[in-house]
Amino acid sequence: MSTLRTVPARDPGFLADTWNVMTRELRPVLRQPVSVLFAMVQPLVFLALFAPLLPDGGPGGSALQWFVPGIVAMTALMSASFTGANLTEEIVTGSHERLLVSPLSRPAQLVGRALKEVVPMLMQTAIILVAVTPFSFDLHLGGVLVGMLVLALLAVGIGALSFTLALVSKEQQWLFWTVQQTLIFPLLLTAGVLLPLDEAPRWLEVASHVNPLTYVVEAERALFTGAFPADTVLAGFVAAGVTALAGLLIGVRAMNRSS
Repeated sequence: MSTLRTVPARDPGFLADTWNVMTRELRPVLRQPVSVLFAMVQPLVFLALFAPLLPDGGPGGSALQWFVPGIVAMTALMSASFTGANLTEEIVTGSHERLLVSPLSRPAQLVGRALKEVVPMLMQTAIILVAVTPFSFDLHLGGVLVGMLVLALLAVGIGALSFTLALVSKEQQWLFWTVQQTLIFPLLLTAGVLLPLDEAPRWLEVASHVNPLTYVVEAERALFTGAFPADTVLAGFVAAGVTALAGLLIGVRAMNRSS
């Protein structure tokens, strides 16, 4: 008499779990790409209102050549920092708790969510470039592609930190928005995204030097002109990489402790 042998189910593994979480998070974006267009209203308004006030003849040539990379970095930062709001909604509805007790790896749930931020960032950058290229902006595709690698690291790190903030403030949703709004604009202003900091007071220069976004923006501005200064680009990669690593480590720890 033959006996049936039970074969234990195989764990799909961290990479498979990460991919499944990332594709799950991307479905709403791909089904409703118009949501990406709505998110572009503020950056496009900034381009329309701030760029004409800036003088031409800077390091990048036209005002747009200097201003656009900063707006691209700003868009990546703001979009990634908002993503924790989606998690707060899942916590309220109970879907987050159901995911926690699923077979999915908890670190994969965090990493997959963070990696998802790269796709909207690429879509938003493409929209900005399409909008400005007909004007006094020279498109250097090679530099833009390298710049997207830098911003991808930044988006992953900021996205992970945003999810961590959502986990920490799950019982007080107002705390998420208070912290997010309090931090986002000082980061943008001290990085020189909207205005150059050449004539800034000493304390503002110090704040700029300790802001990792400063080095990302400087790298983007160099790359968008078609230049590849090794020290500037390397500093941008290091700043974005450290942000990504710190965000993922903090986020995974928070996810493992989540209940």
